[in-house]
Amino acid sequence: MDGAVAAPERKNVQRSHKIRLVPNNKAQTYFARACGCARLAYNWGLSQWSTQYKAGSKPSGYDLKKQFNSIKRMQFPFVYDVTKTACERSFANLNTAFQRFFKKQGRYPRFKKKGVRDSFYITGQYTKVEGKRLWMPKLGWVRMTENLRFSGKVLSVVISRAAGKWFASINVDIPDAKCSDNQVHKAVGIDLGLETLATLSDETRFENIRTTRVFETRIRRLNKSLARRVKGSSNWKKAKARLSVAHYKLRCVRLDYLHKMTTTIALAYSDVCMEDLYTKGMVQNRRLAKSLSDASFGEIRRQLVYKAERVHFVDRFFPSTKLCMSCGQLHDMPLNKRIFKCDCGVGPIDRDLHAAQNILRQGLPDYKPVEMEALANGSIVSETTVREAGNTLKG
Repeated sequence: MDGAVAAPERKNVQRSHKIRLVPNNKAQTYFARACGCARLAYNWGLSQWSTQYKAGSKPSGYDLKKQFNSIKRMQFPFVYDVTKTACERSFANLNTAFQRFFKKQGRYPRFKKKGVRDSFYITGQYTKVEGKRLWMPKLGWVRMTENLRFSGKVLSVVISRAAGKWFASINVDIPDAKCSDNQVHKAVGIDLGLETLATLSDETRFENIRTTRVFETRIRRLNKSLARRVKGSSNWKKAKARLSVAHYKLRCVRLDYLHKMTTTIALAYSDVCMEDLYTKGMVQNRRLAKSLSDASFGEIRRQLVYKAERVHFVDRFFPSTKLCMSCGQLHDMPLNKRIFKCDCGVGPIDRDLHAAQNILRQGLPDYKPVEMEALANGSIVSETTVREAGNTLKG
């Protein structure tokens, strides 16, 4: 068992609200220029970092920012037309990317391309929010489609573009909300799956809406339409825009459902127990890769970690489905066997519900967890089989 993941005790927390903007032509031109300046600074810094590192020096994001500031007036005077934080933040992002690379947490940073994840950053001291308006430095007020749902100090704003639309992700410092009375001392175990997206130990179920299947036909048709166009032509750009909108809608539907599910769980339970799934290895199974990607197990985990009071992770190789919760006997449970039953009297019970209850018992701090060494009495003790995850644990 990996233990609990809980936010340290603090008076304030940071929350972000992403709001769609309604910019006029002047604002859209400003946004595009700011994204271009941020991309220029990042690519310039990446090129300089690689060159200086090969020469034997040890560059950093701060040093590269000072070098860029010393030459930008002569070589890149257009960066003064937008907020200075757009370029400055690019060097901080580049420094973080290299830190992750050296820690083997990510790959070597790559150059940014125009039109791919365009965004730029503004610090809170240079912007403000009033009702449905956002103040932008060197631009003025920009309309928003809704009010900011949080009341607090604005720390930063990230302007981004997706499917031809502009958004503002506003990061706000707010007081930490305390648990509600009905949430205290309530714990739950969660078993994630493809048949049912999430099965809770109290028999609550969240169905898998399979978003990809809903949009699959339309996206396939739009891909074919894009392939028939001459790359770079006006019709090609229109077809590409339609495809981007379809992908954007798919993502919105999926995230909306996941946020509603995780918020419901976080508000109802103070302790959440779940498996520490190896999603990267699971999607290597070509038969289940599309369904696993659509289920978004990693996104569910990410949301629960910052929404719930405490999250307890159970070892990914813990046989939650095979292990009898009463006598501890291991059973052979292929995927087509949906009901668990043991000779000691446990069952018949749904395999996902049984797994969730096992995860709850294994994840709670006051319950003595089962040591994995005690279960290694066969050639394969992993609950996640080759068919499910693409890897096994040999005994």
